[in-house]
Amino acid sequence: MTALILLTQVAMPLALLAWLGLWPAGSVAGVLLQAAGTGAFLFALARVAQWAVPVWWLPWVYGALWLVLTGAAFLRRDVPGLPWLPDAPAGWVAAAVSVVLLGLGGWYGARAMLGQRLPPVEVVDIANPFGPGRYLVGHGGSNTLVNGHMRTLDASVARFRPWRGQSYAVDFFGLGPLGLRARGWRPADPAAYAIFGAELRAPCAGTIVAAEGDWPDFEVPQEDPVNRLGNHVILRCGAAEVVLAHMRQGSIPVTPGDRVAVGDRLGEVGNSGASTEPHLHIHAQRPAPEGAPPISGDPLGLRIDGRFLVRGDRLSGARI
Repeated sequence: MTALILLTQVAMPLALLAWLGLWPAGSVAGVLLQAAGTGAFLFALARVAQWAVPVWWLPWVYGALWLVLTGAAFLRRDVPGLPWLPDAPAGWVAAAVSVVLLGLGGWYGARAMLGQRLPPVEVVDIANPFGPGRYLVGHGGSNTLVNGHMRTLDASVARFRPWRGQSYAVDFFGLGPLGLRARGWRPADPAAYAIFGAELRAPCAGTIVAAEGDWPDFEVPQEDPVNRLGNHVILRCGAAEVVLAHMRQGSIPVTPGDRVAVGDRLGEVGNSGASTEPHLHIHAQRPAPEGAPPISGDPLGLRIDGRFLVRGDRLSGARI
C-alpha cells in the first residue's frame, strides 16, 4: 500500500510535471496536448485519490506547479516559430501519450465529479457530529470511485447484505499540524492519529437504540473483521437511524433508551472494529428488520450541516 501511494500520489505527478517543464513539445499542437493531458490527469488524481496520505494540500501544490509550467511552455521565445503539428516520430509519440492522459483524466475526473451528486435515495440532514478539530473525508460521495462503501449495494454478493445500510456512509480522518493525519507515516499507536479521542456529539435529536463501548482499540493496522462496528452508537431520529462506528473504548456515556438532544456527548473516536486506522464511520439507514443485522436496513443519503460530503472535502468541528 505504501509503495502504491508513493507511486500514484508522488512519483507520477512529479514525473508528469518534470515532463511538462523539462521536455516541452516541439509543436503548437503538441504543447496544447501536453498541457491539457497532464492537467486533466492531475485533476482526476486530485479528485479520485485519498489524500489523507501524504497530505491533503499536495494536489494544490501540483496544480500551482502545473499552472506555472504551462505558462512557461506557452511563453517560450520559440513558440511563434514552432510547427503546428509534430515533425518527428518522437513528437507524435509524445502527442499520443498526451491524448491518453487527456482521455484517462477526462473520464475519471468526470466520474469523480458525478460522485458529488446526491444519491437516488432519501437524504437525511444532520448537524455536525464533531467537537473541535479539523477533519478530512476519506470515503464519501455517490459512486464507487469516491466512496468504497457503495460496493455493498451489490445484492449479488451475499457477504454484503448484512452491511448494506452503510452504502452511502462517510469516513473521516483527522487533520493535525500542517494538515497531517498522524505523527508519522503509519504509526502503530492509535493515539498518534489526529482524530483519535476526538469528541463526538449527537447530530440529531432522538433515542439511542444501540450502544456498545467495551471493544478494544487496536494498534494499526490490526482490526476486528467480525465485530465490524466496534464501539458504536445507533441513534434513531424520526424514521431514520444514524450510526457512528469505530469509537473509543470506554468513551460512550449513553445507553439504549436514552433520549439525546443535538450536541449531547456521545463519546470519542477510536480504532475499534473493522478499522485499519483511527477514523469515524457515520451513515444513515432505515431501521433493520426485527432480528436482522443492525446495519442491514435500507441505506439513506447523509447531508451534514447542509453539505453532501465527498472524498477530499474538509469539515471543521462544531464549537457548541
